[in-house]
Amino acid sequence: MNNVYYGKLIFELSRPGRIGYSIPKDHTGEEGFAALPDSVLRKSPLRLPEADEQTVARHYTNMSNNNFGVDTGFYPLGSCTMKYNPKINEEMASLPAFTQLHPAQPASTAQGALALYYETQRALSEVAGMEAFTLNPFAGAHGELTGLMVIRTYHERRGDTKRTKIIVPDSAHGTNPASAAVCGLQIVEVKSTPQGTVDVEDLKPLLGDDIAGMMMTNPNTLGIFETKIPEIAKLVHECGGLMYYDGANLNPMLGVCRPGDMGFDVMHINLHKTFSTPHGGGGPGSGPVGVRKGLEDYLPNPQVVKKSDGTFAIEYGNEALGSVSPHFGNYAIIIRAYAYLLSLGRDGIARAGKLAVLNANYIKEALKSHYLLPIEGLCKHEFVFDGLRPEYGGDHHDDAHVTTLDVAKRLLDYGFHAPTIYFPLLFHEALMIEPTETESKDTLDDFITVMKKIAEEAKSDPAFVKASPHSTPVRRLDDVRAVKDAIFRFQFD
Repeated sequence: MNNVYYGKLIFELSRPGRIGYSIPKDHTGEEGFAALPDSVLRKSPLRLPEADEQTVARHYTNMSNNNFGVDTGFYPLGSCTMKYNPKINEEMASLPAFTQLHPAQPASTAQGALALYYETQRALSEVAGMEAFTLNPFAGAHGELTGLMVIRTYHERRGDTKRTKIIVPDSAHGTNPASAAVCGLQIVEVKSTPQGTVDVEDLKPLLGDDIAGMMMTNPNTLGIFETKIPEIAKLVHECGGLMYYDGANLNPMLGVCRPGDMGFDVMHINLHKTFSTPHGGGGPGSGPVGVRKGLEDYLPNPQVVKKSDGTFAIEYGNEALGSVSPHFGNYAIIIRAYAYLLSLGRDGIARAGKLAVLNANYIKEALKSHYLLPIEGLCKHEFVFDGLRPEYGGDHHDDAHVTTLDVAKRLLDYGFHAPTIYFPLLFHEALMIEPTETESKDTLDDFITVMKKIAEEAKSDPAFVKASPHSTPVRRLDDVRAVKDAIFRFQFD
């Protein structure tokens, strides 16, 4: 990389008077914003970097080369399903017939787009075993909030306003209690058994006439299939509550089993995870919400429906909980998911889930000789180690030993993104690995080889591992200082 650009901010490359643009004159003959009234103009110039086009292009290109993504390497980020996004999806979403639509134009002029929206709803309903879906939520957490709002609306419309508590397992994703709190619900935690699944005996005393519902992920955050869901659903339903399915881990269940068939009433799906659309960087995402029969009228407005004459219309239901987004959510992401669904078809979708399970178990079995596996047995799409085994330097009570953080940092030197670390909170040195179904055996074998090599390094030269990374643009950062002394913008002299 050219040293002129390496490690510098665009403001540091700025030179007074340098420009890489020209603003054409408008119809009045004025340049730029000269014709705007003084009331809407800044009183002092905005301090922006001044640089020529070549400098800007090189700077941001070099920055992008330092980024890691699923297009550049293996990204085994547990609980996030960072699968490869096929480029055909991008091509479909870029078609002018879609990109040139306006969300406020009459439905009669956008029948093709509404048909795609409607068909995606129906496809997701079939995959999930639900009666109806809305595609309006912008992300998974937004979908969680919307689903919980459906549950609250259901109870409130029945006059059952005392149901203000939601049960959440101690192994749940952090968004579960956060979404519930935003929805105004009180979180009640249920414990896990030593085998990592929900403790039914701990659940029973928590049930009562103040319970709005229970949130569960299946497979759970440890990658373990919750075998007692029918019993749990029966208990929650008998007390008057509803079952909510967090669809973050839906990937291994595709075509094998459906949340709706297990007894779940409401759920969300992360299109950016399960159905291979862009993921990360804060968006764009999509978190469609599905409901069982009897709850569909509570889904948010607007709703896309198919009329008896075969045309598609936009409707606003009187029973709907309201609106959770303008128009129809992140429509371009929905296009990508629909392209993915059509590409795989029914058989391909079922195969994807099974391959995700196979890949995860292949890595787990290969590495459990070097990393501590707290819960033995078949996992689904992901699994969790509890740091290095003691014979390779793992010690939960001594930070002088090689920690999970050290392993994650050393992985960067070998060109792999680190798995999720220190989550779930059930294990002190948690290392959560999810390979997804898209990775080849060659990639998995390379990752296994590197993970074993790091374990051997931790045993023979722990100081070297603890000082990693050694080959990245920046070395190990001071995480504590970054939190306490956060700097979010360039500091002028």
